[in-house]
Amino acid sequence: MKTEIQEKLETLARKRTIPYCSSDHIECPTGRCPKCFSDDLMTLHRGHGLDWGLESAIREIINEELTPIDADELFEELIRDIYPETTSIGYLAYDTATALRELDPVAWDIAKSEHIDSLESDGQIMSFDGGCTYYWVHDLEALD
Repeated sequence: MKTEIQEKLETLARKRTIPYCSSDHIECPTGRCPKCFSDDLMTLHRGHGLDWGLESAIREIINEELTPIDADELFEELIRDIYPETTSIGYLAYDTATALRELDPVAWDIAKSEHIDSLESDGQIMSFDGGCTYYWVHDLEALD
């Protein structure tokens, strides 16, 4: 099932690409080749090349127009908002986020992953590559 955002990205990709006949090497803006009458056309994304689908055009739109979320920075800001005070260890005072991250990096990574998962399940962020890179949904919705 396609989400509204995926449909929007496909619509944008269609607007930014041109149907192209690879047999006759011509652009076919009507969706049918005027020479061979084929409708089995590639897509030409100017400056990026040809493809059989819209995936590469969508990938280029995302890479060029959106900034990925820095999950480390996002989680660190969350912890600093929740725990704005410093943490004392012995006679030293540390920023609480720094202390947590440095003292137990495994727990830090687990908590960060859980936070990212919750943002994704709440529909605030979205990934197109299996969770390697995330984008804010409001940035995706603002594309045109």
